[in-house]
Amino acid sequence: MFGYILVLVAGVAITAGLVWAVRLGMNVRRRESAPPRPDEQPTLPPDGPVRETREMREPHEVPRATDESERLTPHQLGNVGTRRAEDQRRPRWSPGSSGSFGGGGGGRT
Repeated sequence: MFGYILVLVAGVAITAGLVWAVRLGMNVRRRESAPPRPDEQPTLPPDGPVRETREMREPHEVPRATDESERLTPHQLGNVGTRRAEDQRRPRWSPGSSGSFGGGGGGRT
């Protein structure tokens, strides 16, 4: 008998918790700002859509520690990214190569 009462109390507690969570979510949603109106939506720039730019990139060199026992911290590394390559010619397929690793070709012989 005690087991049935325990299951009933647990079920009521879970149901009350779910009802409370839904009401809390509704109150939070009500306090949020309204979605933007159609005239507030983003628009295209006057000169039209932005086009894709293709360019070859090369990595920045990672700075080296002056002493072997010294460790560089993230703020010493800076913004390690890429920069525009001097040579903008794209690498091309070379005759006699398989084209891709594991491409199934004979490769150079």
